[in-house]
Amino acid sequence: MSLQSSSARKIYRLRSRRAYWVVVAVVLAVVALVPVAGRAWFQQKPGEFPKLPPDAVRMPDANQQNEINAHQQQELHLEAANAERKKELTAETTELLKLATELKAEVDKTNKDTLSLTVIHKADLIEKLAHDVKKKMKLTVGPG
Repeated sequence: MSLQSSSARKIYRLRSRRAYWVVVAVVLAVVALVPVAGRAWFQQKPGEFPKLPPDAVRMPDANQQNEINAHQQQELHLEAANAERKKELTAETTELLKLATELKAEVDKTNKDTLSLTVIHKADLIEKLAHDVKKKMKLTVGPG
């Protein structure tokens, strides 16, 4: 029993020494970094704000305000166009799923040697619709 407790004491001492040196290293790192990181903060007078360039606090003039408004309007227009494109994509993929289901049902009705004209027509329609969906998915309305 004393052998286990002495080895446990040794392990405890090693761990506490390691923890002590980790704390010492962290404190030294903080002490070394405070003058570098906080130099500007310590040089300010109480209640003083940091110096900003003159353009940073100037209100926009009429031309700049018009440009800001035009940019905001353009972004709203682009968002609306993207929402419309997404709505069209949803409708077309729903139609594509319906046509594919109908095509499968018609192909299941036919035997291996015959295909009806409606099956070929539906397959062509599905191909065109899938191509349109693919084009619309690649297209994103945006600036540039």
